[in-house]
Formats: sequence, C-alpha cells, structure tokens
Amino acid sequence: MKILYSILLLFIVAAIIFFSYAPRYFDESKNRIGTHAIAGSELSWYDSIPFIADLHSDMLLWDRDFFKHHDFGHVDLPRMQLGNMAFQAFTIVSKVPSGINIERNSSNSDQIGLLSFAQLRPPATWFSVQARALHQCSQLHAFAKKSKGSFRVITSQTELRDFIRDRKSDPTISAGMLGLEGAHCLEGDLDDLTVFVNAGVRYIGLTHFFDNEWAGSAHGEKKTGLTPLGRKLVKKMDSLHIMIDLAHASIQTIDDVLAATDSPVIVSHTGVKGVCNNQRNLTDKHLLEIGKRNGLIGIGLWETAVCGTDVAATARSIRYVADLIGVDKVALGSDFDGAIGTHVDAAGLPLMAFALKNEGFERAEIELIMGGNIRDFLLRNLPPN
Repeated sequence: MKILYSILLLFIVAAIIFFSYAPRYFDESKNRIGTHAIAGSELSWYDSIPFIADLHSDMLLWDRDFFKHHDFGHVDLPRMQLGNMAFQAFTIVSKVPSGINIERNSSNSDQIGLLSFAQLRPPATWFSVQARALHQCSQLHAFAKKSKGSFRVITSQTELRDFIRDRKSDPTISAGMLGLEGAHCLEGDLDDLTVFVNAGVRYIGLTHFFDNEWAGSAHGEKKTGLTPLGRKLVKKMDSLHIMIDLAHASIQTIDDVLAATDSPVIVSHTGVKGVCNNQRNLTDKHLLEIGKRNGLIGIGLWETAVCGTDVAATARSIRYVADLIGVDKVALGSDFDGAIGTHVDAAGLPLMAFALKNEGFERAEIELIMGGNIRDFLLRNLPPN
C-alpha cells in the first residue's frame, strides 16, 4: 500500500510540475525575440504614426496573460501599447503536423491536442480542431470584455471607423480582428463557415501546413489546387465579405483562387521569391496578379520569409514588393507567436520603421507600410456593418 501511495504522490507531483511549467516552456522556447531595442535607432515621429498594424499573430494559441508585459513571446497588450500598435490581426492555429517543415507534411498527425491538454483547456479542444478554433475566438472576445474599453474586436467597417475616431482622443486603445489559419477547422462542412463568421472571424487562410478538403498547401503532400468543395467555399466567403488569405497556399491553389474570384485577397504573412527563394514565398507572377486586384501582401519578420535575421531583411523584401506592385499594397505580416523567432516583438516595431527609413522610404510611405495600408484595405473590404 505504501508503494501505491508513493507512486500516486509521484504522479501528482509530476502532474503539477507538467501543468505548471510545460505551457510556459513551450511558449518561451518557441516564440523567441531577436532584438528588443537599439539606442538611437528610433524615429522621432514614430509615436505620431496614427495607425500601426500587423496582419498575423498566433498569440491565441498560447496561455499568456494578454494584460501582462512579458519578456518572452511577441504580443501582449502592454507591448502593443509600447509599440504604438493600433491593430493586430489574431489568427487561429488549430492543427500542426509533427515534424513540421516548409517542404512536405502529412495531415495524419497533430501537436496542438497535446498543447491544449497541457494548458488545461476544455477537453473538447484536446480532440477537435473546431473546438480549439472556437475556443480561441472566445478568448479574444474575453480579452475585449476584460479590458474595459482599452481593447476591441473589430468585425465591420463601421466598428473600424468608430475605433479610428476614438483612438484620436485616446491613443492607448488597441483593437484586434480574428482570422483562421487553415480552413480544416470547418471540418469539411460548408455550413460551419457561418459558425465562425458569427464568432467574429473575418479572414480565412484556406490551408496551413497540409492539404485539406478545401485546397492544396504549399507544404502539403500533393500541393493540388482548389477542390470542388473549396470552390464553393470561396464563393460563399465572397458573399459574406470574408477575406481570403493565400498564405501557405500552393501555387495551384493561388492560381485557382485568383481565377475563381475578382475580390481583393491578402497574403497575411509571407516573403517573396525575388529576395528569398523558398517553398513558401510568392512569385512575381502572383504578386502582380494580387496587386492588380488591390490585394495586400504582409511581409514576415522571421528568417525563413526574408532570408535574414534582422528588420533590415524585412525592409528589403518590402522594398521589392513596393517597387513591383506599389507601396500601397504591402504591409507587416510578422507571424508573431507562430512558434518562431522574430526580429522584434510588438514593442520593438519602432526598429522596423527605422529600417524602412534606411531602405529609402519617405515618411508618408512608412506610415502606409506600418499600418495605413491595413487600415485602408479593411475599410474597403470588411463587411459594412
């Protein structure tokens, strides 16, 4: 009996240690920060930029206190305020294959179930990708409620206009918007699109790191294009003013989407082959096609996207896009909290603006790239009300 009690005690102690420390360890070890600050490398007018924004953060995947300033990970409300951030798009990650890579992944494994278990999220999230996604949606709304007005969730043009107006008198307030990183969490049911729209989702990446029932991924096994079901999804998204995100999409999927819709599309976090030639980055052909329809390209803040480890590398890719399709069609798409190391965190975005100045951009252009383009794109393409 004593042996059983000892085993039970050891199990309880191990469980306490695991649930207390494992989630933070995963977060801290995966979401690294390159540079916090460099003396003399900030623009004197940075804090007067009216709308600083980013197209992609996976912060909702992690159990980090949104209202506390952390020295790990990339996004929390205090760091958004330090970085003068008006707006962050929060994307929902619901499934990640084991052995993830940018070349070829199967859909037959998943790491997020274990993470959900370690974080003691609701049991349904341990097994269901849809439950995980909806739980993350509810988290962002809970942040807004808890913030007592300092943070809002944007779902329409009207809400965005109201936020822009209110921020002129209180520049400490911030806002977010929900997106899905991979339509697999619809679980093959077209009707479930409405479930996520009602939960506040306003853009959807058709694929993530694997092919699914809707489309082929740039990192999938077959890398096919839109399926017949995927074509129906694109049509329904258009009818509901839900934006299409082509990040992680295969070449054929991008071609098929651009042939299936005339609507402006985004690529929320990417690089460009003209600067950094790898499997996930965009060709000049696709940049030009997306530019023709007034789409928006979010350039990443991590090494694989831009073939460099600092903000200057991101600025070079931004310059490439601006020269090719226009400075009004490029933005920041950091991939904050995407289980990667980024050049800076939200508080370090002044360094990004300084790098753009060093790349030769004028103040008005920097203000567009740092967030004005995201603001203007959303004012045109979010649901009206």
